[in-house]
Amino acid sequence: MSRLLHRADVPPVPVRELTAVSADGARIHVELHGPEGAPAVVLAHGWTCNTHFWDAQVRDLAADHRVVVYDQRGHGRTPEAGADGYGTQKLADDLEAVLRATLAPGQKAVLAGHSMGGMTLIAAAGRAAVREHGAAVLLCSTGSSRLTAESLVLPMRAGALRTRLTGKVLGARAPLGPVNAVSKAILKYATMGRGSSPERVDACARIVHACPRKARVAWGHVLAELDLESGVRELRLPTAVIAGTEDRLTPPVHARAIEAALPQSLGLTELTGMGHMTPVEAPEVVTAKLRELVARYVTADSAAQAVHEEEVA
Repeated sequence: MSRLLHRADVPPVPVRELTAVSADGARIHVELHGPEGAPAVVLAHGWTCNTHFWDAQVRDLAADHRVVVYDQRGHGRTPEAGADGYGTQKLADDLEAVLRATLAPGQKAVLAGHSMGGMTLIAAAGRAAVREHGAAVLLCSTGSSRLTAESLVLPMRAGALRTRLTGKVLGARAPLGPVNAVSKAILKYATMGRGSSPERVDACARIVHACPRKARVAWGHVLAELDLESGVRELRLPTAVIAGTEDRLTPPVHARAIEAALPQSLGLTELTGMGHMTPVEAPEVVTAKLRELVARYVTADSAAQAVHEEEVA
């Protein structure tokens, strides 16, 4: 039975599920894994994904961490929003609601985001809940602006035409269709490295194709107009950055710009041959970085605080 529960194709089972209520009343689906009271990690997924995008990290970390995952609005089990319910500040509102609902007052956690999840952390950089609960940050395969201008998904020369057409692709209303050999080949080209295994491509395809079209289109329009450069400068937590060298959606130029602008950068790790889906393509690297950040900024700080309180007493 234990082997079955740890198979890569069997989703981790949360120890608890709850609903966080955002500032505009949106109800955010949240899952908690691992022992209560263990060092905490909060994971925010990207555009067209859901909580299962982090399955590899959850399986590993939940043995000795409290892992919080949630569905961004319109994704997974979080309902779609109304006409005014999409935007970077809504992402920040939702993250604040999740942090308040899952962490005790003053409790610290490592916050990690992939793609739009990374943009969520950048958008929320100055929020009170992030200042209260954030110990360190991991940004995976993300950007802060100029997504359509820098994207390499369309094999065209850089310029106004490519930028305009990329924006149309992000906001395209056409259905993605069934998961088959053709759709997986397209997804692999656009989002993953050439060496990605068929199993990992299939896992990503099933997650992406499950995203409701309305949410995919609405968030695509938000990403096309993204400008969070000021938020990067507001992110005053120790922050590590990971990027794939073959990322066509958010090429490494974005990661390099973010890393250079961060007030407390812990450096950039560029993963050779990896594409945009780094937590799935290189799960061991991403998980190891999360463990490193927890050990350095959550566990070590908690131990130091306990020693200090004992000395004072």
